[in-house]
Amino acid sequence: MQEAEDFARRTLAEAHVTGAQIAVIDRGKLVWSAAFGLRRREPRLPMDQQTTTWAASITKGVFASYVMQLVERRVLSLDTPVAQLLQRPLTAYDPYKETATAIVHDPNWLKVTPRHLLSHTSGLYNFVFLEPDKKLRLHFVPGTQYGYSGEGMNLLQFAIEQKMGKGLDGLMQDAFFTPLAMTRTGLIYRTGFAGNVADRYGESEAFLSRTTRFPARAAGSMTTSAEDLARFLIALMGGRILKPAAKKAMLSPVISIKTLHQFEARADAAEGTEGPAAGLAYGIGWGLLTRTKFGPAFFKEGHGDGAQNYAICFEKRRACMIILTNSDNGELTFRPLMEKIFGNTVTPWEWECYTPSCIGARRKSQ
Repeated sequence: MQEAEDFARRTLAEAHVTGAQIAVIDRGKLVWSAAFGLRRREPRLPMDQQTTTWAASITKGVFASYVMQLVERRVLSLDTPVAQLLQRPLTAYDPYKETATAIVHDPNWLKVTPRHLLSHTSGLYNFVFLEPDKKLRLHFVPGTQYGYSGEGMNLLQFAIEQKMGKGLDGLMQDAFFTPLAMTRTGLIYRTGFAGNVADRYGESEAFLSRTTRFPARAAGSMTTSAEDLARFLIALMGGRILKPAAKKAMLSPVISIKTLHQFEARADAAEGTEGPAAGLAYGIGWGLLTRTKFGPAFFKEGHGDGAQNYAICFEKRRACMIILTNSDNGELTFRPLMEKIFGNTVTPWEWECYTPSCIGARRKSQ
């Protein structure tokens, strides 16, 4: 894999990616893992395979897998309205006392289910702070269209925590991180990570933040390493996390996606061609490609300040590639790294906004 390592090092350096981890799985086994650059610039400390990094929204796919375990055990149904999962009205709970005053009076609130929240079809904006009045509301009838929503994941997390009587960090630690020996992974920061954790850096490689995520958020608080995430994906594909029926249900399309870009939430959003060509869809917590020359695939990206990440798996070959970075420039490298090292030419790059033109336009608008 020396050629792959040399190409990755050169590509990451040219894009000014501060640090990165890459892992490749083939036929259900980890076949290559490498780390590049720095986890901290001052003092200069190298990124290595054990460094814990902020996974951002990759958390959503892991969370969905936990939810499917609850479904498998008949603790939860994907189609029971969330309002029915709660013992009291949403506004009766302190975290939602102010923000839920509008949504609870919408008749469509009573239709919102875990399936809607996990497949980004609930009608909620990505986050409540994006609403002008900072109030939760539905922007379309649940189940009728796609609109990415981290807020929906956090809402389902809250309902599950009420039902289970325990915080999500402990629930997922017990379900996945401890049994799979994911020692560099947690939904919240732990002091055991302190000796080897990646700081986060911006476009100019200026320091942005330490990585001490708290509290637990299903939408994106998980820190992990590429090797730990590989352990999870190997177990998922190998039937050690979910039985075949539950795994199939999770990775089956809930809604097809035709939008030009991922974060378009308007009903009149521009349509693209690459999504339909690849059978782009959303399942339960994971993006799906249902029509590719390599067979079906599931994927999840992670976007955060100083954390850009991408993971994709092809089911038939049980092959995955994981890229985790502690840099806002990481997304500039995903396409060349995926295509050269992994042969992945089917990701809808424009939809993901992983093309230079899309990245440039987005940065100018910010």
